[in-house]
This record gives sequence, structure tokens and C-alpha cells, in this order.
Amino acid sequence: MKEYGSNIQKLTDYIISLPDKEQRTKYAHILVELMRQIHPNMREGIDYSKKLWDDLYIIANFDLDVDSPFPAPPKEILGKRPMIVPYNQHHLKHRFYGRNLELLVLKAMITENLDDRKAFISYMVRLMKNFYQTWNKDTIETEDCLQQILELSGFRFQSEIDALRRDGLMESSPKDGNGSRQRIPQPQGNGGHGGHNHNRNDRDNRDRDANRNRGGGDNRDRNKNFNGGGGYKNDRNNNNNNNRNNKRR
Repeated sequence: MKEYGSNIQKLTDYIISLPDKEQRTKYAHILVELMRQIHPNMREGIDYSKKLWDDLYIIANFDLDVDSPFPAPPKEILGKRPMIVPYNQHHLKHRFYGRNLELLVLKAMITENLDDRKAFISYMVRLMKNFYQTWNKDTIETEDCLQQILELSGFRFQSEIDALRRDGLMESSPKDGNGSRQRIPQPQGNGGHGGHNHNRNDRDNRDRDANRNRGGGDNRDRNKNFNGGGGYKNDRNNNNNNNRNNKRR
């Protein structure tokens, strides 16, 4: 196996050549840990440990007699092709909306209340606009969305869509399975956390002003002391000049 390199192949061949089974088992466990270090990005787990032992048996060409924690894999796995995973082939009329939109249309069709059906249709229109902008640079008109929903429903929403065209989309959300309307979170403005931020900013501004006032008082005191020091220096100079004049006399 190329992902482990030629050195692992040589060590495996050496383990196979050992006559003592206990010694082969000991070296096989050490070799599995070495194989684990070669690919440290692989996740730890039972499945990964089993994969390492399966790879060791494959490297040994299934000719390895050791006491492993997992049974040796069958030789048929090498030539066995993987199963074909079936792909859901839904004949979607509008692929960029996805299958979930069609499921929403079916759910709206079994809703008995008229206002709930109109709320479902209004919700789907907003959802379709978001989906459309994901794959296209331009926007889609509300009328186009309503017409597409009408076609997906087999023209069963004719009366509801006519009412929405006349009165506009509903702002309320459709009801969930419990009979309560789904709440759509709204961004919080000054009434939410913004009020707390505003109060905190006010406190910070008051603290800053107080510190500035205290700093100004300290500066005034330092200026006063400096001026006072200058006055002391002037008095000392005057005394020195008087002493010199007395000596000349």
C-alpha cells in the first residue's frame, strides 16, 4: 500500500518471517502503532484501529498469523466493487429552490385555516427570494414568486394568491405543529442591549471627566508649587545681591 511506504512493507515481511507467534504478535502491535503515527490526522476510534489491522493484513497478503484484536478480513474485499449509492432523482421544476420548498407547498396545501395558508405562502415568498439571491446576482419579483407557488400547488392556491396580490404579503409567520406561530427573532435596537451599552458609555464618560478634573487639579497644584519655587529663588537672589552691596561699602 503506497500510503504507508516501502519501509512498512519491509517490516511486515520481517514479521512474517519470524517463527515465534508471540513475537510476531508483539511486533505486529508495534507496527500498527507506527502506521498510526504515519497518518496522525486520522481520528482515534475502533473503526480506525480496525482499518489499520485490515491494512496490515493486506500488506502481508493475508499471510500473517498473529493474535490481533480484530479478525482478518476476507480476501474477496480486494476485488469487490463498492455498492452504488442511489441518488434521489426528484424532478424539481425549480432546482435552485430545492426540494424543501415543494415540501412546504404540500404542507400548506393540507392546512385548513385560510389565514394560515396565506401566512405559509407569504413565508415561502420571502424564502424564495433568499434562495434566488444565493444563486443569482439580481432579485426576483414578488409576483414571479407567487406565480411559481401557484404552479407548484397545481393552481390550488388561486384564491389565496389573489388575496395576497390585492392586500399584500402577511407579516405573520405560519403556525408550527403545536398550533403556535413561529417567532422570528428581531434585531435589538436601543430598547435591547443597546440601552445597556448607552448607560455603560455614560458611566465611562463620567469617569473620564472625573479623571480629567483630578488631573487638572494636580496640574494646578504643580504649577502653584513651581511658581512658589520660582518666588523662593527670586528671594534668594535678592539676598545675595544685598550681601554683595554691603561688602562693597
